[in-house]
Amino acid sequence: MDARAYTMVGALILIWLLFGLLNDTFLTPRNLSNLFTQMSVTAILAIGMVLVIVAGHIDLSVGSIVGLTGGIAAILSNWWGMPAGVVILGTLVAGAILGIFQGWLVAYKAVPAFIVTLGGMLVFRGALMGVTKSTTISVSDPVLALMGNAYFAKGFGLILAVLAIAAIVWSTFSRRRSQLKYGFGVQPLGVDILKAAGYSLLVVLFVLVVNSYKGIPFPIIFVIVLAFLFSFIATRTTFGRHIYALGGNVEAARLSGINIKKKTMTVFMFSGLLAAIASIVLTSRLSSATISAGNMAEMDAIAACVIGGTSLMGGSGKVSGAIIGALVMTSLDNGMSLMGLESFWQYVVKGSILVFAVWLDISNRNKKAAK
Repeated sequence: MDARAYTMVGALILIWLLFGLLNDTFLTPRNLSNLFTQMSVTAILAIGMVLVIVAGHIDLSVGSIVGLTGGIAAILSNWWGMPAGVVILGTLVAGAILGIFQGWLVAYKAVPAFIVTLGGMLVFRGALMGVTKSTTISVSDPVLALMGNAYFAKGFGLILAVLAIAAIVWSTFSRRRSQLKYGFGVQPLGVDILKAAGYSLLVVLFVLVVNSYKGIPFPIIFVIVLAFLFSFIATRTTFGRHIYALGGNVEAARLSGINIKKKTMTVFMFSGLLAAIASIVLTSRLSSATISAGNMAEMDAIAACVIGGTSLMGGSGKVSGAIIGALVMTSLDNGMSLMGLESFWQYVVKGSILVFAVWLDISNRNKKAAK
């Protein structure tokens, strides 16, 4: 992680300590477990949003895609009686198609992403109202119910902790060997050991906390798997390098032979697909699809990305930072709700933090440009 990510981790710890002092319930295993479950939807959306923003675009439609695909899932399950496997596959396909269509308009028809996705936000929300007839559709399928509400056995958490620590150690020293092999400068060995130990400690604390309640919430496994998968795609694949190049300098990317249109459409497809995954989690948690599902979720996802260090100018950002940003946003929501603050304060605080994060990003860029 870079200095920005460390700063956000420090800010997250301060937020938790503050709410812990102001409310005895906040730091209890039950509330923290619920907090991790609550952040899963924002985190999944933020993973897709990172790719879109890094590529130099924006997606304002993901909240409405969450609502619409959640409605599709409920209709397939409740009204049409489809089995859970078909419901999940149909929902994912619907999300991917919506993302591809928007990406096609942006990439091949040169319509600005802001306009395409703003229109999509309205069209998809209207479509949700139309297909559901503005009613709440319940979901009672037991398999779907597990997607957002189940907990893994405590033994699984311990196994996951061991695997995660092994991955942290391997990744840390593998990267170090690679840097030494190609003559890049490396940090002192003690620093890398301390980093690996610190990350491992966080993993152990997380598992101990959630195991103190019911175990690891199922939605968190979605977040972990998707975070690792898309971190790998973004940092270890040609596609990922092309996305960063595209957001950094689109003309240079074009001259380098990168297929800009195809890459752009693919990024929006991923965003739509991840929004559909988030809709399955949300619909399962609520046991129903509502016309307000996903409302303003795009703002939380964008804020999570920016808070986590993704630049709205494009070309820079990390999935890990977006996950931290999602946890910050959810912690603020959760803490203020426990304190009994009126809901308008949540909008005021989150909006202020978003503006501050963008200002900080622009200030840092200006300082680098001036050197």
